[in-house]
Amino acid sequence: MPLMKSWVASANDATHPFPLNNLPYGVFSTEGSHPRCGVAIGDMILDVTAAEAKGLIDLIEEPLFDLPFWNPLMEQGPAVWAALRNRLTGLLAAGSEEQEKIEPLLVAQAEAEMHMPFAVSEYTDFYAGRHHAQNVGTMFRGPENALPPNWLHIPIGYNGRASSVVVSGTEIRRPWGQLKGPNDSLPRFAPSQRFDIELEMGAIVGTPSDGPVSVQEADDMIFGYVLLNDWSARDIQAWEYQPLGPFQAKATATSISPWIVPKVALEPFRCDTPERDVELLEHLKDVGPMLYDIDLQVTMAPEGKAATTIARTNYNQMYFSAAQQLAHHTTSGCPMNTGDLLGSGTISGPTKPERGSLLELSWGGKEPLTLDSGETRSFIEDGDTLTLTGSAKGKGYIIGFGDCSGAVLPALPNPYKR
Repeated sequence: MPLMKSWVASANDATHPFPLNNLPYGVFSTEGSHPRCGVAIGDMILDVTAAEAKGLIDLIEEPLFDLPFWNPLMEQGPAVWAALRNRLTGLLAAGSEEQEKIEPLLVAQAEAEMHMPFAVSEYTDFYAGRHHAQNVGTMFRGPENALPPNWLHIPIGYNGRASSVVVSGTEIRRPWGQLKGPNDSLPRFAPSQRFDIELEMGAIVGTPSDGPVSVQEADDMIFGYVLLNDWSARDIQAWEYQPLGPFQAKATATSISPWIVPKVALEPFRCDTPERDVELLEHLKDVGPMLYDIDLQVTMAPEGKAATTIARTNYNQMYFSAAQQLAHHTTSGCPMNTGDLLGSGTISGPTKPERGSLLELSWGGKEPLTLDSGETRSFIEDGDTLTLTGSAKGKGYIIGFGDCSGAVLPALPNPYKR
């Protein structure tokens, strides 16, 4: 599909992340205004809440955009999603007869503050990147036992904290936790010293389910995708994770990009999952291309210093797709709700520059990175800003997500010392 032309001039720039082909969904506010729903087009935002109030968007009898999140639209399902996209495309396409009505409803992105684009119902994070799992397993168990016996058969996951999912730009406070290092005879309570990021994609459930669903049905349920950073305290994780897995190590925060890229905008970039080592059981088998060709990168910027790109990889490196993860999640009969968020798991490629976490990039701290500023890092230091970016490249256009960034603040004083 070539670039679709818009009367919003900036949307026709081949390097801009928000062309008419994209139309991602977000929530924004301007000075003195309440948060409201908006759609990115070029370097502008169409105020969808205002457009609906003026009768320019009229999809169902009840208002869909009078609340500052996109869940009411999401729960309507694919037919209404498609109707909205068709209407927005008609309003914003070059030659639109309604340009004069829409133009006053545009707001410059530079003047807007972004908010959480949807209300997160529940959050599940997976461990479904082959190279990441191989790297981490090799560090802790050796290459011969790197992958757990179940890893090639099911997408392994854990239930995280929906309450700590935050939008890009939110500052992240270094967590306290119980640690036990190799030189500690007993555990101690202290701020994490091995604070890390995980480069992930997040899939957002639109239509709910009640009972098991197939991989195809799961794919149909997905509303859109965001970039996702699963902030991880590796030293807290190392002490707590056996036998039940991550808990407080992952509860500090999960950052997402401010724009939900609708699944339909990513259709031209679908690709297959990697070749299987073992055949999956019938209910998890691929039913077509379920991954996406999305280039991803991570930058790190010490306080007051320029950013250094520390990793580049691609979403096509995942072993299990979001649809397979969602289908697996439902096998027990577990209902899925509108607004459920599924983290892909860390996305790493086969070479060192493609590793999606500092744990891998520094090989557990044994091989520190040297930044462009000359400083070295094994894990995140206070004041560092980590930024994830991603884009799918089409013919004469790109589909972007907006940055997913967060600056790390020092730990609070001991919260239990009175």
